[in-house]
Amino acid sequence: MPSHHELVGKTYGSMQDYYTRFPNHWAQVREYIRAPAAEMLGVMILVLFGDGVVCQVSLASNPKVTPAPAGDWLSVNTAWGIGAALGVWISAGVSGGHINPVVTVCAALFRGFPWKRVPVYIFSQVLGAYLAALIVYANYFHAIDIVEGKGIRTVPGTAGYFTPYPPPYMTAANCFFDEFICSFLLVITVWIVTDPKNGPTSIGMLAIAVYFVVVGIGASFGLQTGYMVNPARDLGPRLMTWTVGYGREVFNFRSQYWLWCTLLGPMAGGITATFMYDCLIYQGTDSIINKPCAAARQYLSAPSKKDDAATLTSATSAMDAV
Repeated sequence: MPSHHELVGKTYGSMQDYYTRFPNHWAQVREYIRAPAAEMLGVMILVLFGDGVVCQVSLASNPKVTPAPAGDWLSVNTAWGIGAALGVWISAGVSGGHINPVVTVCAALFRGFPWKRVPVYIFSQVLGAYLAALIVYANYFHAIDIVEGKGIRTVPGTAGYFTPYPPPYMTAANCFFDEFICSFLLVITVWIVTDPKNGPTSIGMLAIAVYFVVVGIGASFGLQTGYMVNPARDLGPRLMTWTVGYGREVFNFRSQYWLWCTLLGPMAGGITATFMYDCLIYQGTDSIINKPCAAARQYLSAPSKKDDAATLTSATSAMDAV
């Protein structure tokens, strides 16, 4: 809270506004952590629904766990879509609803998002994914023991319940390209629905749009790499599987598959989508593509000088008339 010296000279109205916003010390602390916390919670919700449904559907396919299946590919796509929509909904009004390092980096590269906030956002996103995956693992721990054997953890095996691993026929280039396409579709949709000159939308409608694009990507491109599209949603659960006993193979699989497919693939797709949208459609001045050139800056500053001169001339004429 402000000291006595800091309060001196403050008007009643300004102090009322201050104490309304910060009624106690925790409110002051919360002001600094709200955006990172919103990103963390947004990704937590995404991964809780996503990894939760994958575990349920996969484990229920084993008759030792349950005699009847509990979901299918449509269940997986729908739950991931719901998780993404709710994650955006809870965070959009506070942090912008990135819940994805690709969106954060693209916003910094093209839209003026402060670079100093990028590491904080990404750390929060990965932490949220890690905690969510840990919660899901704790919930399905005994069912995983039934499937693999008590204390046995294999890669891909049940590690694939938390973060996808590609099938053997997929080449490295194919994996990269698959994730490139998925991320391109997701990110360009985000920029479309948040463009104020392309039909401005509310946070609720943004969440619905994200739901539809995630379900659509999963239904169209989810077969081969599991439509990762989000490095945080891969790295967080991958770290979790490493810490609970799946070993270093979660990182060494297919010559660091996680690095060149689930990190670089989505990042390349998102950057390409942002560059194309800003070059071809977006007109906002916050984009680096639309920054005025030197000639434009000189011309745009000229009218104000002309207006000042015109005003001065009119005033002088009026005085002469009097």
